[in-house]
Amino acid sequence: MQSTTALPSGQSNKLFYIDNIKILLTVLVVLHHLFIAYGASGGWYYMQKTTHIGALVPMTMFVSTNQSFFMGFFFLLSAYFTGPSYDRKGAGQFIADRLLRLGIPLLFYSFILSPFISYLVYYFAKGHHITYLQYLSGYDTWIDPGVMWFVAALLIFTLIYVAVRSLVKITFKKSLQIPGIGAILLFAVVLGIISFLARIMFPGGWVLKPLGFQLGHFPQYIALFIVGLLAYQNQWFDGLSERTGKHLKWSAWLCLLFFPVFFIIRVKLNMPVAWYSGGFHWQSLLYAVWEQWIGLSILTALLSSGKRSWNTSSPLFGKLSRCSFAVYLFHPLVIVALTLAVRNWAVDPTIKLLLVAPLAVLGSFLLGTFILLIPGVKRII
Repeated sequence: MQSTTALPSGQSNKLFYIDNIKILLTVLVVLHHLFIAYGASGGWYYMQKTTHIGALVPMTMFVSTNQSFFMGFFFLLSAYFTGPSYDRKGAGQFIADRLLRLGIPLLFYSFILSPFISYLVYYFAKGHHITYLQYLSGYDTWIDPGVMWFVAALLIFTLIYVAVRSLVKITFKKSLQIPGIGAILLFAVVLGIISFLARIMFPGGWVLKPLGFQLGHFPQYIALFIVGLLAYQNQWFDGLSERTGKHLKWSAWLCLLFFPVFFIIRVKLNMPVAWYSGGFHWQSLLYAVWEQWIGLSILTALLSSGKRSWNTSSPLFGKLSRCSFAVYLFHPLVIVALTLAVRNWAVDPTIKLLLVAPLAVLGSFLLGTFILLIPGVKRII
């Protein structure tokens, strides 16, 4: 999630749109966790969930749609710049750089930031007025990557990539043609089937501790990391056509309009909502294919439209992109602080969401910008 516009000679350096997409994805991460705090399904440090169905339906749609593409998009973009970085630095320096830029933030969040956030909830929301040192003396969740599970997974994927590059000489005699609309959607269906099979054993919500991996989503993450490597090697981003982007934009909208059908099926069959998350149920297969279909459609449409409409920069956008990793790292602190501040406000959580959402986004980017002003921090994040 570092700055992405610097590439080796011979590769287009006009990739401002990727930095701009990264800003958008970071905003979605902040809102995603805030929506979970106030109503959508999922776990978070502190939650006050609404019970109004009129609010729960759009919240669930927002979180489900995000989940279909935004973290996979991060893996895709990270992989896209992994190959050239490795080629430029060599195995030794590349590994050292990854351990510095990924390992230190991961350790900081797991051992320092996450316990402090948990303490804030323990003190203010649960009313246990003890000191932080007293809290730490009984803290038993020392390995808690929280939102940094992504960084842990990316570090593992990267080390596997380095091992393969070191052990196997990979040559590309001929460039792979950029996938067309049919190939992308077929890939989505196959990926949906694989995700369905994975979720029979690892249903949604099942977490591999202590790493925090929801393995039911990892088929997409692994696949898109590999696609990112191939995309750089074959310059797929440069060759992505406007026609493909427009068609898949309409594909995404149709998938989104289909989403209420999941509520209708659940009501008509009086089935547990967990059947969508995993297990050997046709509902799980339907949802998994829908998720990958809409996810890859949105992802491809964003790349296509971004390349044509968002490939510009400004001092503001440059700063927002540069601090996006810091925002990712510290946004849980901002969200928890804001939700705790309004916890006693006697209104429905949906109203709180409307107030807190812009403050959470703005506050996260301001804090991220401030963090980067600390001497030495820019060398790491």
